[in-house]
Amino acid sequence: MAQDIAAAGNGGTADASANGGAVLTGDINSGLNSGSGVAVGDVDDGAVAVDAGDVSSSTSLSIDADGGTAIADASGGDFNFAFVS
Repeated sequence: MAQDIAAAGNGGTADASANGGAVLTGDINSGLNSGSGVAVGDVDDGAVAVDAGDVSSSTSLSIDADGGTAIADASGGDFNFAFVS
């Protein structure tokens, strides 16, 4: 007994990409930090030494350009022809 095989057109290939792209940030304000403020009043006699100390500040950023989920579809579409061999 012979078997018949039916074949129909397919949709071909499908490519998908979820590239995150570029991230643009505006000004980043890290808290309006300033250095040491020192005021020295009137000095009549003698030497004056002023030491304002050290000042440091750090800002940590976490920026994400996640592209999300990419979905591709290679459906065959409508009106495909099938043949039997």
